[in-house]
Amino acid sequence: MDPSEGAARPATAQDRQSLKKRSTALRWGKVFAPDADRFARLESGRIRFAGGDLGEGFLATEKVEKGVQWTVTAEGWASDGSRFFASKIDRRPVHQLPLVDYTQAVETVRFHPYLKAGTTFGQFELVIFELPGGKQIQVDLGELEEFYLFPLGWRDGDRELLFLRLNRPATRLDLMAADPENGTSRVILTERQDTFVAGLDFIVGGWRDRFTPITGSELFLWISERDGWRHLYLFNYQGELIRQITRGDFPVKEVLAADPEKEMIYLLANAESRLYDTHFYSVGMDGEGFRRLSQGEGEHEISISPSFQYFVDRHSSLKTPPVNNLYHLDGQKICTLAEAEVGEYRAMGWQPPEAFWVKAADGKTDLAGVLFKPKYFDPEVRYPVIDFIYSGPFITVVPNDYTLRSPMAPMAHAMAQLGFIVMILDPRGTVERGKAFQDASYGRIGEIEIPDHVAALDQLAADRPFMDMDRVGVYGHSWGGYFALRAMLTAPEVFHVGVAGAPGELTEAAPINEPYMGLPQENPEGYQAGLNAPLAQRLAGKLLIIHGTADVNAPFSTSMRMVDALIRADREFDLLVLPGAGHNPRGVQGQYESKRIRSYFLEHLRGEAGLWADQRKAGKKD
Repeated sequence: MDPSEGAARPATAQDRQSLKKRSTALRWGKVFAPDADRFARLESGRIRFAGGDLGEGFLATEKVEKGVQWTVTAEGWASDGSRFFASKIDRRPVHQLPLVDYTQAVETVRFHPYLKAGTTFGQFELVIFELPGGKQIQVDLGELEEFYLFPLGWRDGDRELLFLRLNRPATRLDLMAADPENGTSRVILTERQDTFVAGLDFIVGGWRDRFTPITGSELFLWISERDGWRHLYLFNYQGELIRQITRGDFPVKEVLAADPEKEMIYLLANAESRLYDTHFYSVGMDGEGFRRLSQGEGEHEISISPSFQYFVDRHSSLKTPPVNNLYHLDGQKICTLAEAEVGEYRAMGWQPPEAFWVKAADGKTDLAGVLFKPKYFDPEVRYPVIDFIYSGPFITVVPNDYTLRSPMAPMAHAMAQLGFIVMILDPRGTVERGKAFQDASYGRIGEIEIPDHVAALDQLAADRPFMDMDRVGVYGHSWGGYFALRAMLTAPEVFHVGVAGAPGELTEAAPINEPYMGLPQENPEGYQAGLNAPLAQRLAGKLLIIHGTADVNAPFSTSMRMVDALIRADREFDLLVLPGAGHNPRGVQGQYESKRIRSYFLEHLRGEAGLWADQRKAGKKD
């Protein structure tokens, strides 16, 4: 396609070959050097270098014990293929989570390393390999005893290896550089916060967004919340701040590209009056000329051409179907590439959810959410209400696009079609609203989220008489499972029926809890206040707990402790155990879980027979 005119042509063999070459950096488990000649790969936990002048190559590392793991990535290669870095983690000191297979007559047990809050940490190493000989150079990772390691890659010219180091409580983040000749390292800059400088979203992949090198220069872009909002800063490799690039009460989400020739930066940010809309912007490296390039409310996903001349914008909102448009990089539209056909979708009765804003429990903070309604909604009818809750402090779950790509939205929409009003809310403590908004729950998770949800329900019901507040349910999975339990136990006068899927607990995974709570040894009161089991005697409504026995995100033991507490408190409850299922059950078990959730709310909120009515009828005598 000629992007300047928007004219398309069939792809040629040369086009296909070009695309094929771009896809060969990682194939068949092999990580290829930039010249696609030498490669590295893992063989039974060991690193092999081979290909090109190395031929069949050699195993560069010794056999590792169980619990020790190497990681190889395409970023490991130096530009000339003469060096390669790899990271290693030793999880042998970490707690070993037992996973019992109950589906066989002779039970078996396997163990999974699971870093629980406050327990012994794993140890990282970073090693540079020189080729062709395979000499190993150990990188000095500094003085911290417990930390997370995130290798970034090589500086221009392969002069230094760059990596991020996050201390265990996530209050300090270091950008570091290592000399490939001898492995000595230096700290380029340090980011600190009294609460946390990075959370779970950073640990599971968001770390890649913090640092953006500017090709061919001695400068880089750094994302920081040092002024209370997530903004861009320009630094040199001596760690000297050149200037702050973006300013204002809005978060920068991601740097998409930096054009060193025109000294322009292209980024995604939520900088409009609609606080959760993500738009495409450009700004000069001098901090001037901040300008929006995308049009239309909602979400914008951007792909920029390597020439910095064009971009493709995939745009959608709750009311606008997805459309892909091609633009000049100055924002001038060239053509529409594709547009979703939704005629049949709308003919089936599709209606987008109702977006709303309410005040948090503090009476001041604005919170966003949506309400899903049945297809044949009648405002004169009173419907039972279900609060679909997540409230984990590292993501938002309120949908803002037509296809409802939020993880909870499709199920919420489906549940509404069974005759419910379903609410999704992002309370205080979640992301994309600035540091103060997220820090509202720091050190006290479990204390403000349910009050925010209750406040939202009360405000919505005040002018929506179709919401029957005498029939209110709550459903959540994972973090949402924890908060579904929390709702049933701390607000039993509001929530009458609850389903908690794979509920976590503050005692569990360190990367999930410690950044937002501190270490248990340093915040025992906060951890104790956030536990659900001690509140078991407060259960008043109908509760279903669902958990897989092979869950390595929120271990099965969290539900067993809750079950034990409910038994000791003499509370009635229901339990669904999924043998061998992980955190997100699949296949038959996933289908059964979904059916059980729907049936539970139909029976106990709508007073209907449920989805196993035929089975129960067949079991009755005439």
